[in-house]
Amino acid sequence: MQVGAAGLAYRGRTASIGFVHGPFVRVDVDTKDARVAGTLVEEALALRNAIDVASRQIADLAAIAGGEAAQILEFQVALLDDEDFLEAIFAAIGDGDAADVAWRSALDGQIADYDSAEDEYLKARSSDLADLRDRVINILQGGEGQAPRIPGGAVVCADDLPPSRFLEIDWSAGGGLALLRGSPTSHVAMLARARGIPMVVQLGTIPEIGATALLDGEGATLELDPSAEQLRLFEARRESHRKSRASARAILRRPTASWRGERIKLLINIQSVVDLAHADAQYADGIGLMRTEFLLTDRGGLPDEEAQFGAYDAVLRWADRRPVTIRTFDAGGDKPVSGFTRDDEANPFLGVRGLRLCLARPEIFAVQLRALARAAVRGNLKVMFPMVTSADELEAGRKLFADTVQRLQAEGVAAMLPELGIMVEVPAAALAIATFKAAFFSIGSNDLAQYVLACDRSNGALAPLMDPLHPAVLELIARTAEHGRRAGVSVSLCGDMASDPRCLPALLNCGLRELSVNASALAQIKQTIDRLSSGGGLG
Repeated sequence: MQVGAAGLAYRGRTASIGFVHGPFVRVDVDTKDARVAGTLVEEALALRNAIDVASRQIADLAAIAGGEAAQILEFQVALLDDEDFLEAIFAAIGDGDAADVAWRSALDGQIADYDSAEDEYLKARSSDLADLRDRVINILQGGEGQAPRIPGGAVVCADDLPPSRFLEIDWSAGGGLALLRGSPTSHVAMLARARGIPMVVQLGTIPEIGATALLDGEGATLELDPSAEQLRLFEARRESHRKSRASARAILRRPTASWRGERIKLLINIQSVVDLAHADAQYADGIGLMRTEFLLTDRGGLPDEEAQFGAYDAVLRWADRRPVTIRTFDAGGDKPVSGFTRDDEANPFLGVRGLRLCLARPEIFAVQLRALARAAVRGNLKVMFPMVTSADELEAGRKLFADTVQRLQAEGVAAMLPELGIMVEVPAAALAIATFKAAFFSIGSNDLAQYVLACDRSNGALAPLMDPLHPAVLELIARTAEHGRRAGVSVSLCGDMASDPRCLPALLNCGLRELSVNASALAQIKQTIDRLSSGGGLG
């Protein structure tokens, strides 16, 4: 819409809060015309070389990024290593196709299949395939396969941006991301929030013009070539946000958060010990969720016992006597792992994932349980199982864990059985919460809302329906919290709701007194609780 003589403004949806004033850069993929083909042998060698280069690039990105970013990239690496898939492409080259033509044809076919799938998880993978297609073709056409150089502090604009392209951009000097499509719950949005990169999605059609831009992640607006008045208002909003953040960090130094006279425990979610370098992490009451899936992304295979023990021990040493809750492998669904998860499921979100998968693959699960049992003697460790549907699953996991501890002790290895809890993210678990003999419960609000509302949280088209404050979601949260209060069992929430200030009043009124948030949100959440406690509202 026209907002003045000098500038155009567009409104989208917030994916990551923050403010950016910088150069406006479009990075939409523009592949070149078909290259001149060589002999059959030359074309086969050219494609093999391009695949190897692309594989190294993606593997390097995964190694640098770590955590969930590395898991996201594993899908691309796995496809490049799939000789069955590649065999048909090389056969097409043998029949006379140029390398880029054969590669594009095969990938376009895969993309079409994924786009036409009813399962939203599979649809979401089509952008990863398009990214892989364009990367290899760019290398074949003489490019380096890398993203173009972006000036520091730029507002990067694209129709959509796959995770690998996001990770290739140097964000060290700041900057922001404006997507014409995209989703606040996408993988790229998750990466942007983790790195503090402002991001606005679903901006619609934007002309390929503009020298400078203002990106307001809080107000979800993009302004191109702003006028002096637009710039003045933008700077006022940014300064207000800066003062609010500074005030929140000062509150962090206070010993506890409280609401209506009750202490609210604020813990943090982490992927690995690297996340503990965040400046605010030291103020947390402990670690409410350590995701262990990041350990499954090494290309050398599944992690051995020592590698896992080292990771758990490092986190426990950082925490000292503060509690550390480690979640066992939550693979499957949108987190496929080569050599572990199944690749033949029509609907992986409702398939063999989480504890279901671990119980089905005890030879892999036992390695993790051994490492956890050894780590339990080193600190205040709690372990929880993900995607639990029935009490029988919890007991099966408990038995495997107890047997593991006995075997370790029989070998003369120091080990113990830690407190065992479950993630409450399946509606059936919340409805039958009293049947679980767990030492604690942790509500995974992302999956719980997804299953209650029948909305894939990665599907941008469903974002308006994906409301974590829906009465049905809140009823299950309150039901779980009330059971914990009556039974004297702690209940926490570790999903995105815990890091969202607008959700805090509802969560506190549901009876929750323990929240696990992203370290970057710790200050703001503590400040929000302080305001609610003093009757100031969200302000």
